Amino acid sequence: MTENGSAKRVIIKRDAETLADYVATRFVNRIVKRVAEGKRMHICLTGGTMGGAVLRSAARDPRASEIDWSLVHFWFGDERFVARDSDDRNDRQARAALLDGLDIPAANIHTVASTDDGLDLDAAAIAYADELAQFAPSDRSETGPWPSFDICFLGVGPDAHIASLFPDRSEISVTDRATVPVRDSPKPPPERISLTRPVINSSKRVWMVIAGADKAAALGLALAGASYQSVPAAGAKGRRRTAFFVDEAAADQVPPQLIDREY
Repeated sequence: MTENGSAKRVIIKRDAETLADYVATRFVNRIVKRVAEGKRMHICLTGGTMGGAVLRSAARDPRASEIDWSLVHFWFGDERFVARDSDDRNDRQARAALLDGLDIPAANIHTVASTDDGLDLDAAAIAYADELAQFAPSDRSETGPWPSFDICFLGVGPDAHIASLFPDRSEISVTDRATVPVRDSPKPPPERISLTRPVINSSKRVWMVIAGADKAAALGLALAGASYQSVPAAGAKGRRRTAFFVDEAAADQVPPQLIDREY
């Protein structure tokens, strides 16, 4: 794969478990390398079945206990605006899968406000944008008032949504802010907060992790260059790399020329 974020490539593994282990190893590899250089890194996590599977696999990596986690900051691509202890929360899943087992400062885990925090949906979205802005790089030539994620994980729904940016809705077109409130989501729960496309696309690396035959059509459309308005996954790209990590069931409609055999 070239260092060209616009060049989308697909890495295929046999099944969901093998896929999660492979992505987790690459994930930990990247953290180890970056932290060994004494560099801070920002990582954007995703929820869903594969998002949790990758984190659980990463937690089993023996190197996880040796990393200086004070240099690593975790964020969330979207969050469900529900009670803090709800199983619908992406941060709750991430904590159970990985974060609670790390020796990491609490301030390095950046969560979105919940319905318990005394904010309404709009105020919660603004508060998260304000927190992102506190970590914006001094050189914003390739980003905005938010950190440039070293890795931005994304799940892709059967409808090709990413984060909480759903097809043919207004949120996918928002470009003048870092976060957006989502109401009447086509997928429950109805109220959510999502990063916007400019934040996702200023990431150095966008990694989409996709498993299951029900995702094959969405993946095929995303790789075919469909309009991001109707196929949000088609509009996600990293500045350095854009990778689709998929299992064989999801890869049914992948053009052979896009399969990366050497990644």
